[in-house]
Amino acid sequence: MSRFDPRGRVNRALLVGVSEYDHTAPDPQGVNGQLPAVLRNRTALENALNRGHVFGTGEVRALASPTPDDFTGALHRACEEARGLLLLYFAGHAVTSTSGNELHLQMRTARVLTGNGLPGSVSFSEVLGELVESKAEQVVVILDCCYAGNAAGVWHRFDDPKRKKHKILLLMSVQPNRCILGGDADVATPFTREMVRVLDEGGEVWLSKLYDAVKQRMAAAKYKAEDNDSQRPQALAPPWDPDADVLLAAGPISSRPIQEPSWFRRVVIAARKAAQRLGRTALSALLALIATGAGGYGVLVLTGDSGPCEPPLELRVLTDPDLEPAMRAAADAYLASAANTTDEGCRRSGITPYSAGAAHVVTALGERSDPWQQPRDDVNPQRDIGPQPDVWIPATRADVGRAEEAQVERVFARLEPDAEPFAYSPVVLAVPKDLGAGLPPTGRSLTELVSAFKQADPKAEVRRPDPEFSDAALLATAGLYGAGADVRGAEQLVDRAGRPESSAVRLLCTLPEDDAADGRSAVLVPEFLLRSGVGCHSVTRAERTALYPDDVPGLEPTFVRVRWEGGDQDEQARDDEVDRFRDWLTGEDGRKVLGEHGFRSATGARGLLGGKADDHGLETSVPPADPADATQLDRTLELYGNAHGPGRVLYLLDSSGSMAGLWDGPSGGPGILKQTLKGLGRGDEYGVWAVHGLEGRTHTELLDFGTHSRARAEQALKTGKGGAEVRDAEADPGAALLDALAFMRERGASDERPQLIVYLGDGEDDERLSGDRLREVEERARASGVPVVMVTLNSGGCDRDRPGTRVAEAAQGRCLDAGDDLVPALRDEVARIGRGEE
Repeated sequence: MSRFDPRGRVNRALLVGVSEYDHTAPDPQGVNGQLPAVLRNRTALENALNRGHVFGTGEVRALASPTPDDFTGALHRACEEARGLLLLYFAGHAVTSTSGNELHLQMRTARVLTGNGLPGSVSFSEVLGELVESKAEQVVVILDCCYAGNAAGVWHRFDDPKRKKHKILLLMSVQPNRCILGGDADVATPFTREMVRVLDEGGEVWLSKLYDAVKQRMAAAKYKAEDNDSQRPQALAPPWDPDADVLLAAGPISSRPIQEPSWFRRVVIAARKAAQRLGRTALSALLALIATGAGGYGVLVLTGDSGPCEPPLELRVLTDPDLEPAMRAAADAYLASAANTTDEGCRRSGITPYSAGAAHVVTALGERSDPWQQPRDDVNPQRDIGPQPDVWIPATRADVGRAEEAQVERVFARLEPDAEPFAYSPVVLAVPKDLGAGLPPTGRSLTELVSAFKQADPKAEVRRPDPEFSDAALLATAGLYGAGADVRGAEQLVDRAGRPESSAVRLLCTLPEDDAADGRSAVLVPEFLLRSGVGCHSVTRAERTALYPDDVPGLEPTFVRVRWEGGDQDEQARDDEVDRFRDWLTGEDGRKVLGEHGFRSATGARGLLGGKADDHGLETSVPPADPADATQLDRTLELYGNAHGPGRVLYLLDSSGSMAGLWDGPSGGPGILKQTLKGLGRGDEYGVWAVHGLEGRTHTELLDFGTHSRARAEQALKTGKGGAEVRDAEADPGAALLDALAFMRERGASDERPQLIVYLGDGEDDERLSGDRLREVEERARASGVPVVMVTLNSGGCDRDRPGTRVAEAAQGRCLDAGDDLVPALRDEVARIGRGEE
C-alpha cells in the first residue's frame, strides 16, 4: 500500500450514528438503552470532516438511527460512488456472537432474542463483503461501539481469495471483548470526542497520526470501559511508515490555547509592544529576562507569529441546506482573515456553520425555543437540528416572519434580522443544454416554462428537492401552485421517483448516477449552484442552462442575530464577535467569497458579484420577482403536505381467462403489482380489485382498501387458490374504470392527498372500451383529477388512439406496454404517490 492522499478524487464518508432504538430495556428483547451522546458524535465528526478539506461538498453523509435496510442501502450507494477514499463510521450498540467470532452492529430496530436471534442488526462480515467490492481505492472503517476491537478478528477470518480486504483499514474505540460506557447527552463519547479534537488541530492529519494521538490522549485522560477497565483504542493496518498511510484531514492550522499564568500573558504583551518601540537591541534584553523567568517559553512567544492564545469564542451559524457550502466557505475565509485576528495573532472567534431543514428550523425557532433550551423526549431541537444558534441565515427573510408569527408563548429565542438581505440568487429551471434550445430564458411563468420544456421532448422530466427542507424548492413550489386552485395538476408537472432529495445540492449530486435521467431532466435549483458546483461528479454532470421564471421569488439570505433567554453571561463579547462577522460577510471581503460561489447583488439590477454570466450559461442581470411572502409560504407548505401526505393507490388487475398465460412469476400480472409495493409505506392507503365479469359487479376485492403491512399485501397477490386467481370469465375494463374513478373521487373529496389508479391487463377486452363507453371514461377521468396508469402486457397497447393511451392522456397519467421498461416505470409511478418503505 502506498501513502494515499485522496484530495481531488471522488470520496465518500458515511457517518452512521444510532442514538435512538425502538426496543430498549426493560423490554426483555431490547438493547441496553438509548445513546444520546451518539447524536453529538455524528454532528461533531461531520463538522470536523467538512472542515478538513479532504471530503468535498456533499461527500459527507450522516445517517441518523437507520434501520438495517436504510444502512445497507446507504452503504451500497457509498461503495458505488466512491472512487478515492471511502470512510465508514459507526457509533451505536453492538454485540458479539456467542462464540465471539462475529460482531453485530445494532440498528434502530435491533432486538436480542433467545439463542442467536439478532433481528435489526447487521453483521460486520456483511459490511466487509460490501466494502471489499466497493470501487473505492482505499477504505477506512471507524467503530465506536462495544466490542469494536472484535472487528479485527472478523477481518482476519474474512474469506477473501482475491485479497481485496487489504484496502480496508480499521480504527476501533476499544480492545476486543470490552464494552464501553454510553456517555451522556451533553458531549460526544470519549473516543469520538478525542478523534474530533485531533482532526480539528489543523494541518495534515494522517490515519497513523490520528490513531497515535487519540491513543495518547485517552491514556492521559484515563478513560474507562465497563468494569473499570482502561479503554484503549485499537487499529488494524499495515505498519505505519512514511509510505503507508491515509490522509483524513488537511484543514488550516488553528491557534491552540496555551495555558500560561495570567501574569505571564500580561508581561508578554507589554514586552512585545515595548520591543516594537525600542528595536532589536531591546528585544534581545527582553528575551533574556523573559526566558529566565519562563524557561525559554517567552522566546517562542515573542519571536513566533501566533503568540499565546486564549480559546476563541465559538459562534454557531445555522443556515439553509443549500446555503451551507457557501456559508462554510465564507466562515473558512473569515477565520483566517485580519478581521478575525487580534494584534497578538490570535483568533477572535471560531465559526461553526451547520444546516437543517428550513421548515423544521422555522418551527423550532417559532414554537419550540423552550425545548431547544430544555429538551424533552418528544420534542428535542438539539437532537433534530443542532445546538442553539447565535446567528441564523435563512434563504429568505420571509422565514423570519413565519417564525415570529408563531412565537406566541414561552418564547426563549429573540430574532433580530438585518433590514436587508446581503445577497441574492434567483431560483431557476436549469435545463440540459441539448433540450433548452429555443426556450426563452426570461419573461414566462414557471408553469409556462415547465410546460414548454416537456412539450419539446416527451421524455423530459422536471425534478425538485423537498420543499419541507429546502427554501429554494418551497419558493419554486409557490410559483407552481399560484393561487392554489389546482395543486394536483401543478404537482403532476414535477417528476418524482421515491422521496425527493433534501436539498438542491443533494439533487445535483445524485442525478448523474443515471446518465440518461441526468440528460433529460430539468432541475429547480438556486442559480448560484450552477456557478459554484456542488463538489461531486462534476465531470459527468450534464451541462445546463438557466431559465428564469418571473413568478418565483429568489433566495435572499439574511443575517439574523438570535438571542437566547439566560444567554447573557458573555453577551457583550458575543455581540462584538457577531457584529464583526456580520460586517465582514456583508462587506467587500465577504462579497468576494459570495461572488466566487455565484451569488448576485441584493439590490439594483441583481448583477453577479463575481465572474462573467456568459461563462456559465447565466443572464447578466435578472429582474427580481416579488419578494417571498410569509403567509404564502406557510400556505404553500400546507398544500404541499396535503398533496404529499399518505397516498392512495387503487390497483385494477384484469383476472379474465385471457390472462392465464400472463399470470405466474415476477413478469405476470400479480408479480408486477407485487414489485410496486415497495413504493408504498406506513399511512398509505391502497387496495386491489380483480376485474372480471360482464354483468352486475365487474370486480371483486383481492385486497380491501386501507393501510396494510407489506406481508399482507403480498399474500393477497400470491397466485393460486386463496389468492390472485384467473377467472373463467371475460372482463369489462370500461365499467371497472368508471367504478374506480367514482370510488377514488369520493375518497379524495375532502383533501389534496395524492391518488392513483393502476389498470393492468392484456388488452384482449379493449373492444368493450371503445365508442361511447371510451368517451364516457375519458370525460370522467378528465373531471376526476385522479391520474390513471394503463398497463398492457402485450406490445402495441400504447400506440396512438389505442384505448389505454386515450384514457391515460385524459387522466394526465401514463400508458405502459410490453415495449417499455415496464416494471421500473410502474414502480416509479407508484412511488410518486406513496411514501415508500420506512
